[in-house]
Amino acid sequence: MEVILREDIENLGTRGQVVKVAPGYARNFLLPKRMAVAATESNRKIVEQERQAHLRKEAKVKGEAEDLAKIMTGATVRIAQKAGENDQLFGSVTAKDISDALAAQSYNIDRRKIQLEEPIRSLGEFKVPVRLYKDVVAEVTVIVTKEE
Repeated sequence: MEVILREDIENLGTRGQVVKVAPGYARNFLLPKRMAVAATESNRKIVEQERQAHLRKEAKVKGEAEDLAKIMTGATVRIAQKAGENDQLFGSVTAKDISDALAAQSYNIDRRKIQLEEPIRSLGEFKVPVRLYKDVVAEVTVIVTKEE
């Protein structure tokens, strides 16, 4: 059965693409969740209009993310934590801590966009990538100091 995808689906296709799928997959999963529509001529026109609107919206969001990345590139965040003798932290600095520190500097960044592989557990200076959009990444410097 041929369907037109209304959104990007991993391992299947991208928005607006006509793909051939098993009838059961289309009938039981794609169509009820409105991820795809049947490949008729009228649906092709409707999906193409939706695709154009989505591309315009996506370009706007990407432009805003690039502007924010330019501003954030030089941002430095200082976080004070309790630490032991060997500069080991009691606890750790997580993406939420970095997000809160950025919010204090009036950068409202969701903690899920902060690409921290594992929490920071020692004192020092760290470069932390922040994924603002699919391919727009800004680096923020995080300085972890000892709390007095």
